[in-house]
Amino acid sequence: MKRWQMSRLGRDGLSLVDAAIPRPGPGEILVKVGAVSLNHRDKLVVESGMGMTLDFPLTPGSDMAGTVVEAGAGATRFATGDRVLGTFWPGWIDGLASGPRAALGGPLPGVLSEYLVLPQDWAVAAPRRLDDAAASTLPCAGLTAWFALVETGGLKAGQTVVAQGTGGVALFGVQIARAHGAEAIAISGDPAKLERARALGATHGIDRHATPDWGRVVREVTGGRGADHVLELAGGNLAQTAEALAQGGRVALIGLLDGLNFTAPTVPVMMKQAVIQGISVGHRRGLEDLVRAVDGTGLAPVIDAEYAFTDLPAALDHLDRGPFGKIVVRVDG
Repeated sequence: MKRWQMSRLGRDGLSLVDAAIPRPGPGEILVKVGAVSLNHRDKLVVESGMGMTLDFPLTPGSDMAGTVVEAGAGATRFATGDRVLGTFWPGWIDGLASGPRAALGGPLPGVLSEYLVLPQDWAVAAPRRLDDAAASTLPCAGLTAWFALVETGGLKAGQTVVAQGTGGVALFGVQIARAHGAEAIAISGDPAKLERARALGATHGIDRHATPDWGRVVREVTGGRGADHVLELAGGNLAQTAEALAQGGRVALIGLLDGLNFTAPTVPVMMKQAVIQGISVGHRRGLEDLVRAVDGTGLAPVIDAEYAFTDLPAALDHLDRGPFGKIVVRVDG
């Protein structure tokens, strides 16, 4: 089989190599990978390691969809021919996570490989309605938005969701909001992408470059009420996010684009009785809930482009440019 691996940090350390197809041990499954979706995190792991201690060579990539081709002794959760997704945080099944966690694609070996062995508990059944390319976008980006809005946020019809940007998590947020009868407001610096977000279901689009005080505009377009949920994908200074919030509004702290630290104005946060909720993707049960919701609602992940398995460098270049939605690498050709 072929797999991508890093021999060192930096994109020049990436190479496509030959390897023996692994065999599943007790409680494990062998998966023929169909597609891998790329996250901003994958780019950072390749370029810098994100401060983690990595064992080289390392196969990058966290999110995949594929088909079980062999089950090891005692592996009964899935049968040969079942389509599955990997889980971003292996071993986090439900409830609050406890102890240190390690993700696929750094520091654990990742999924940019034609075949992959996983413990059966590290996988969930794939949605019936989606092909592998679309399904591969759910374990990280899809689940992050679902966990922020539904699992921890208690999203309700009639509420308002603000999604920052037009990447995978933000567009999943728009679609999940609409599927629950909530309104969605997209914030972006790209007017063309804002138009595409409106076509996807966003009620309003606000150009953060033309209107840097976008929090005020959120309050205006909601009749002074503000947003019940803000998907905070930039981080850094949360002044506009705080301005945008409704009384009792929730901030889902997700992104690190503006650095590893954030600041928030104390008085607005206190006076609005705001909740700031840290979101780190989510657990396996949450992913299973999302899969059922996708099959039940017909939600269709937004894929900006698909690349062949051999074209991973070009896919990473596209990720640098900022896609509208997700970038997917097709492994099965």
